[in-house]
Amino acid sequence: MQETATPNWTVETQNQTSVTEFILVGLSNDPETQLVLFVVFLVLYLMTLAGNFLIVVTIVHSQALHTPMYFFLSNLSFIDICHSTVTVPKMLADFLSTEKTISFGGCVAQMFFLHLFACTEIFLLTVMAYDRYVAICNPMHYLTVMSHKVCLLLAGTIWLGGTVHSLALIGMTIKLPYCGPQEVDNFFCDVPPVIKLACTNTYIIEVLIISNSGLISVVCFVVLVVSYGVILVSLRNRFAEGRRKALSTCAAHLTVVTLFLGHCIFIYSRPSTSFKEDKVVSVFFTAVTPLLNPIIYTLRNEDMKRALNKLMGRKQKNVLPEKTGKANWQNMQ
Repeated sequence: MQETATPNWTVETQNQTSVTEFILVGLSNDPETQLVLFVVFLVLYLMTLAGNFLIVVTIVHSQALHTPMYFFLSNLSFIDICHSTVTVPKMLADFLSTEKTISFGGCVAQMFFLHLFACTEIFLLTVMAYDRYVAICNPMHYLTVMSHKVCLLLAGTIWLGGTVHSLALIGMTIKLPYCGPQEVDNFFCDVPPVIKLACTNTYIIEVLIISNSGLISVVCFVVLVVSYGVILVSLRNRFAEGRRKALSTCAAHLTVVTLFLGHCIFIYSRPSTSFKEDKVVSVFFTAVTPLLNPIIYTLRNEDMKRALNKLMGRKQKNVLPEKTGKANWQNMQ
C-alpha cells in the first residue's frame, strides 16, 4: 500500500470492517485425528440432542411433572440443545473440510447466540438454586412462592437478561476495526480470541468484558455456592435418608455448576491472553456439559424415569399413584 493512501485506509477501517471472514484454527490439523474427533463429537452431539429433547417432551406430556422444578429443568434442556447447536455442527463440518473459515457475519451470529444461551443458562442455574432453597427451607409456602405466574416471570427475566448481556458484548466487538490477522485460536468464534485480531488497542474493551461476563459469572457462582450452603445447613434436622438424598442431589448440581461456571470464570475473568488449556475448557463448555446436565439433573430421578416409561408405552402393571408437585420435590431430595 502506498504511503499517500495510508490516511484514507485508516479512516475507512475505523468506520467499517475490512475483514470479511475468519479462519478457525480448530482442535487439530492432522486428518486422521480430525476423523476420530468427528466421530466422537458427532456421537456426543446426537446424545445431547436426544437426551435433552426427550426430557423436554417428557415434561410437557407428563401432568405429574408440571411443577416449578421440572419447568426450569425443561428450560435447561432447551437451552442446552441450543447452546451445543451454536458451535458443534460448525466444528463437525470443519473436521471434514480443508478450509475452516467462517464469514464475519457468521462469526458475529455465533458469538451472539453463544453468549445469549450461556448467560441465560447461568441465570437459570441461579434461579434453580433459589427454587431448591424455597422448597427445602420454606416447604409450606413453596407452591405459593413459586407459583406459575412467578415461574413465567422468572423465565422471561433470565432470557431478557441473557439477551441484553449478549447485545452489549457484540455491540462492543463489532465496533472494533478488523484489518489484518484472521486466525481465531479456537474451534468457534468467541469474544476474547476475536478482539485479539482487532487493529487497535482493546484494553478498555477487555476491561468491560471482565466487568460484564466475568462479574456475572463470579457473582452467580458465589450466590449458587451460598444457596447450596444454606440448604445443606438446613438439612441438619432432617431424617438420615432424606438428608442423604438431598446431599447427593446438591453435590451433583454443584458439579454441573462448577463445570459450566468454571469455564466462564476461567475465560472471561482475565485479559484475552491464550492458554493451552483454553480449548480443553471450551470443549467441556460446549460439548460435554450439555450432555451431562440431563443425566445429572433428571435421569437420576425416579419420577422422570416413570414418566419416560409411560411416554414410551412401557408402563408397568402395578405403578404407584402419581405424586403431587410437593412430593415430586421431596423425591429429589
